[in-house]
Amino acid sequence: MRAEFNAVAPRLRGLVLLALLLFIALSSLWVSLASDVWATVRQREREAELLFVGEQYRRAIESYWRASPGSARTLPVSLEVLLVDDRFPMPVRHLRRLYADPITGGELAVVHEGNAITGVYSISTDAPRKVAGFPPRYQHFVDANSYDQWRFVFLPPRRQLRAPPPPPRSAVQDSDSGLSQRPQRMTP
Repeated sequence: MRAEFNAVAPRLRGLVLLALLLFIALSSLWVSLASDVWATVRQREREAELLFVGEQYRRAIESYWRASPGSARTLPVSLEVLLVDDRFPMPVRHLRRLYADPITGGELAVVHEGNAITGVYSISTDAPRKVAGFPPRYQHFVDANSYDQWRFVFLPPRRQLRAPPPPPRSAVQDSDSGLSQRPQRMTP
């Protein structure tokens, strides 16, 4: 019986080694697929966080502008003034804390309009996974090729100057002849 076992043992060892190699190959394939899925999920989480953080900064800048005392509204000159706005007897907090860039882990870049800050953006040049389903305010993100094109900006409404009323239409100049013609009246 011992002789029979010794004759079968090398074949079993070969099968066990083959099964072990197959198990290792399948396990490594599963781990690589799982890591790809995990990386995709993590990137989507970072994108969602960037959308949240960018909107927080945009709202804080808008809040700072709207809370400006007097008739001359101003934009912040630094992000730190959004934390504690000391233009009032009781300081106002427009932003709870300065957020880091969720994509790079560093600081967000600032969008300037002259001396004032109008928004923030990520400095990452990576291509975003999200290409649709943005809020109406950020529909321009659909065409973005990288995160640094996702700009979270507050643009204050411009005062529209009223144009002077048009002159009365008593006569219409004919540009070819230089003659004045009366406009035709429409009858009801």
